[in-house]
Amino acid sequence: MKALLPQDAPILYSFRRCPYAMRARLALLVSGVRCEMREITLAHKPDQMLQASPKGTVPVLVLKDRVLDESLDIMHWALHQNDPQGWSTAGLAIDQEAHAWVQTIDDEFKPCLDRYKYPDRYQLRHGLDDREKGSFYLDQLNSKLLQTHFLMGEKWCWADAAIAPFVRQFARTDRTWFDAQPWTALHNWLTQFENSSDFGMVMQRYKIWFEGAKPIAFPVK
Repeated sequence: MKALLPQDAPILYSFRRCPYAMRARLALLVSGVRCEMREITLAHKPDQMLQASPKGTVPVLVLKDRVLDESLDIMHWALHQNDPQGWSTAGLAIDQEAHAWVQTIDDEFKPCLDRYKYPDRYQLRHGLDDREKGSFYLDQLNSKLLQTHFLMGEKWCWADAAIAPFVRQFARTDRTWFDAQPWTALHNWLTQFENSSDFGMVMQRYKIWFEGAKPIAFPVK
């Protein structure tokens, strides 16, 4: 039986397949911070979300005193509230490296991913050139993962959770090609993520939210 949400529970606007929203849901899940889940469609963004965050992208986390509309801000906020699995690297020697990896994926790999997956949006005949460019970063990830099971050592951390949804999206664009690449460590890392209970929980389907809908709690206890 689902427990009722407190009246001041955070509100999360999310879109199931968005990798930015996925990383935010992962951190909220492991933190155990309960919020009201409002699944949206990108074609019909609710006014309430746009009033909270006019830029109109997900995820958006509405707190009682502020709005967080950057996925990494939501991740760090959630883990600051509670971090039972030790995902945070704050205060550790590896923190700077963790942030550098995530910034590289966000700033440099993500544009390659977009052009590879959606070449028509960029007036491209195909996305193969950008697949090759993106592969450079996956080579780097694979090399890192050959040294340690996870990006920052022998334990999954927030950086793994922040990056894995984007690698998954790249892989799913042509899984046969991806699986044929010599990235054994990266393949194992991604498979472990995709087979995890955390991934299964954050990828549950929710009905599209509308004003007046019964609140849906996330994560489900």
